[in-house]
Amino acid sequence: MDIQEAIIMFDALSQETRLKAFRLLVRAGPDGLAAGAISEKLGTPHNTMSFHLNHLSNAGIVASRKDGRSVIYSANFDATRDLVAFMVRDCCSVEFASIREDKKSGCSVIELAASL
Repeated sequence: MDIQEAIIMFDALSQETRLKAFRLLVRAGPDGLAAGAISEKLGTPHNTMSFHLNHLSNAGIVASRKDGRSVIYSANFDATRDLVAFMVRDCCSVEFASIREDKKSGCSVIELAASL
């Protein structure tokens, strides 16, 4: 990941509705949620939610797929992991945090320094 990709992703997450939608999609896991369900859960009009989901998708932090007449959105966990790794590896000192791969879950784990 380069700095421009990170800026695009942070820009997409820097708006309240988009950040709430992204957090909801992270909790939903890889199966994701239909756009209508996201709109309903967040109490956001469908057309407004569509705009925000499109913004997240264009930034690469959210993926979408068609399922019949519905569009299903899911968090792009690879992009999220890359963004977090970029911040820890390129922006933060080694004394602050480190990243490791958890062999059991396959997830990246951020370990914060105990002296913070």
